[in-house]
Amino acid sequence: MTSTMTRSSASTRTLLTAAAAAMPVWTVVALAQAFTREGFDLVRHPFSQFATGSLGWIQITNFLIVGSLLVAGSFGFRGALYGEPGGTWVPRLTLAAGIGMIGAGVFVMDPADGFPVGTPAGPPAAMSWHSIMHMVTGAVTFIALAAACFVLGRYFTRTGARGTAVASRLAGVALIVGDGWAITGGHAGSVTLATGVMIAMAWVSLVAARFRKSA
Repeated sequence: MTSTMTRSSASTRTLLTAAAAAMPVWTVVALAQAFTREGFDLVRHPFSQFATGSLGWIQITNFLIVGSLLVAGSFGFRGALYGEPGGTWVPRLTLAAGIGMIGAGVFVMDPADGFPVGTPAGPPAAMSWHSIMHMVTGAVTFIALAAACFVLGRYFTRTGARGTAVASRLAGVALIVGDGWAITGGHAGSVTLATGVMIAMAWVSLVAARFRKSA
């Protein structure tokens, strides 16, 4: 029995490590491209635009790896939160976010607004089916990540960690506001979207690292 429990705890820690790594991997790869890809302007172009052009495979791989890390991490959350408040929905939402991110890597958005270099300015004349699917899978990721932050906020409230609960909810709000601003065409919407996504992902990764220590 003790050996089985030890293996279970080790497995949970390994899976939580995957979730903890998701945000650092995503951020390092995305920001490295932001400063090196010719023609990219974060004020006008979302990170998803990196998946276009001859070097698009880098961002596609980033989507697939980080999505897989979140999928694996969802099972870690299931083990860490078994029988706890949020023990059902945090794993499900993390899984949905991971699947959505994998989908965003499979379905690539269209070149637009001067990126990659040589692309005409402005949006494409018509959106391709795979670009539409990219938007759909991206929306799934954003909604699931924001919801996971709110559910974690409820968990921390019920466990008495009020400050951590507030931080969790603020991470969810940051993603909703950032995405909402981008959708409405607000100035530098791609910046607010990227910031909101990174804050929410950072929170999920930090919580996973925290749970890993006590697993």
